Amino acid sequence: MRTCRQIAAEWRVSERSVNYLCKKGKIPGAVKQGNAWRIPDDAEKPADGRVSSGKYIKNNPEKTRKALPVGISDYIRAQSEYYYVDKTLLIKDFLDRKPLVSLFTRPRRFGKTLNMDMLRVFFETSAEDTGKYFTDKAIWACGEEYRRHQGKYPVIFLSFKDVKFDSWEATLEKIRGLLQAEFGRHGEIRSSGRLAEYEKAYFERLLSGEASEVELTSALGMLSRMLAEHHGRAPIIIIDEYDTPIQEGYTKDFYEEIIGFMRNFFSEAFKDNKNITYGFLTGILRIAQESIFSGLNNLSVNSVMDTEYDTFFGFTCTEVKTMLKYYGMKNREKEMKDWYDGYVFGNTEIYNPWSVINYIAKNGVPQTYWANTGKNEILENVLAAATDEITENLYSLLQKKTVVARIDQNVVYRSLAEDPGNVYGMLLVAGYLKVTKKELQDDGSYLCEVAIPNKEIAAVYKNEILSHLMSIGAVARTTANKIAESLYADDFTGLQKAVSEFMDKSISFYDAGTEGFYHGLMLGLVALLDNHYRIRSNREAGDGRYDICLIPRESRYPGIIMELKWKRGLETDALEELSEEALKQIEDKRYCTELKESGVKKILKLGAAFSGKKVSIKAE
Repeated sequence: MRTCRQIAAEWRVSERSVNYLCKKGKIPGAVKQGNAWRIPDDAEKPADGRVSSGKYIKNNPEKTRKALPVGISDYIRAQSEYYYVDKTLLIKDFLDRKPLVSLFTRPRRFGKTLNMDMLRVFFETSAEDTGKYFTDKAIWACGEEYRRHQGKYPVIFLSFKDVKFDSWEATLEKIRGLLQAEFGRHGEIRSSGRLAEYEKAYFERLLSGEASEVELTSALGMLSRMLAEHHGRAPIIIIDEYDTPIQEGYTKDFYEEIIGFMRNFFSEAFKDNKNITYGFLTGILRIAQESIFSGLNNLSVNSVMDTEYDTFFGFTCTEVKTMLKYYGMKNREKEMKDWYDGYVFGNTEIYNPWSVINYIAKNGVPQTYWANTGKNEILENVLAAATDEITENLYSLLQKKTVVARIDQNVVYRSLAEDPGNVYGMLLVAGYLKVTKKELQDDGSYLCEVAIPNKEIAAVYKNEILSHLMSIGAVARTTANKIAESLYADDFTGLQKAVSEFMDKSISFYDAGTEGFYHGLMLGLVALLDNHYRIRSNREAGDGRYDICLIPRESRYPGIIMELKWKRGLETDALEELSEEALKQIEDKRYCTELKESGVKKILKLGAAFSGKKVSIKAE
C-alpha cells in the first residue's frame, strides 16, 4: 500500500486530487487509515474521472515503446529518448531537509551518476531553458516553492568514476585533466569584472594545466569563490564516485598520497566554505570522517542502512511492476524478483536497476548482468584476511542462511584488513549482501542479520567470492568438476586424488590449522555443485550434528554425508585411522536420517581426515 503523496508523484497530479478520487471511491482498494488514505501498489489512474478498470489500460504497441537506457547516465538524454524511472522527488526531499553537504553511498550501477546529473541539470544556471526537462516530472507538480530553484545556481560537477590508474602520478594527471575541463566549462570567469587579477591568474594556470599539486588541492574552494563572486550566488558542488581513486590508491599502493590530497581537496570545498549553497557526493564506501572529511561537521551521510532517500537509488517494487507492464512482460515478475530483487535500503525493498534494465532489454533472459560491470578490487584484500569462522559463514550464505554480523559504517580503508569482521560491511555496501534485521548499537554500529539478496548475487558469489577465498578459483572449479565426476562414478580413489591435488595447490595460500578451515574449504568446493545438490552444513540429524550433507536434486544422484576430522602432524597410518573414525561417526550418530526422510535411496558416506596438506577419505 502507498500514500497519496507517492501516487500523486507517479500520476503527476496533486495530492489533493488523489485525496478527492479516494473520497469518491474512484480508486478501487483505497482505504482510510486515521486521517490518511492508503492505496494499493498496483492502483491505476482513473481515466476521464471514471473508476479505473482493465479497459482503460493504455495500449503501448511495441513499435512505440521507448528504448531502455542501458548505460545511459546523461539525464537529459535518458528522460527524453529512453524509458525513464522518475526519481526527481529526490530534489523535493533534499530541499525539504536542506543539509549543507550530503553523501550518498550505494553499490555500483544503482543510479548514482544519473541522479547526480539530474541534480546538475535541475539546479544549474544555463542559457537554455532546462525547466522543460522537468515539466512532466514529479518534482514539477510539487509547487512553485520547488520550481523556483530550477536553473538558479552555478554548479561545479566532477565525476571520479574513471579515475582508475596504477600510480599516483597518473592519478594526479587525470584529476588535473578533470579540473581543467570543469574550469573550462566556466569560461565566463575569464572576462569577469568582479574578480581580482590573482584569481584570474590562478584560473588561467588551472586552465592551461600548469597548476601545482598544492594549487590543485585548492581548486574546488577557489572555483566556488570565483563563481560566487561572478554570479552573485554561491554554487552547488557535485562530486560523483568520490572514493574510486581512493580504492585504487589502496589496492595499488599509493594510499597515503591520495588520502593526503583528498583530505585537503574536500576540506577546501566543504569545510567552512561560505561560497557553496549545497554539496553532494556519491560513492560506495562511507569513509570515516577522521580519514577524509576531517573536521567536516556539516556532512549528512545517507547509506544503505538509512531510511532517508531510500527509494531514489535502485528500483522499487512498484517501479519494476510498472516497467514490466509497459514492456508486456508482467508474466516475468516472479523470475525478475528471484533474480534481481532482495536488496533493502533503509526500510525499502529495492531491485538492482542495471540488471532489471538489461533483463528486459534481453527479452527476459536471466543472467548475472551486474557482475559483468566490474569488480570491487578491494574485496580481494579484505577476504584474504578472513578468519576461519568468517570463511565458513561466507560459504554458508550460499545455502540461503543468514549470518549475524556487526556492521560499522565508519570505515577507514586501512582498517579493512586489520579487522576481518569488516568483510561483512564491505560486502553489504558493495551490493553482495542485504540486511534482513538490524539493531542500532550504542557505538553507532549495527548488529545485523545479513543474507545473499537474490539468485544473481548467489551466482556472483561462486565466481567472485569463492575465487577470492580460494585464491586460485580456476583450480577450485576444476577440482569441483573432478569431484562431481568421481561421485557420480563411485570412484573414491579419484575423489581422494582430486581433493588431495586441490589441497596441495591451495593450502599454501593459507595458514591451515583448524577444523573450521577445512570445513570452509570443503564447503566452498561442494558449493560449486549446487546445480545438482541442495547443500546443508552443521545441521542436527539423528543423534548429533553432521558437517556437510548434499541432498540430490535428481534421484539419479546419490545423497552424500561428509564428516570431517583434523589433527596436526599426523603420518599416513594415523590419518587413515582418523578418516575411519569419521566414517564410523556417521553411522553411530545416524547422520543419514535427514537424507532417508527426504526419500533418498542411495547414500554415500564420506569420512575425511586432514593434517596440513594431507588428506585421507574413507567411503561406504
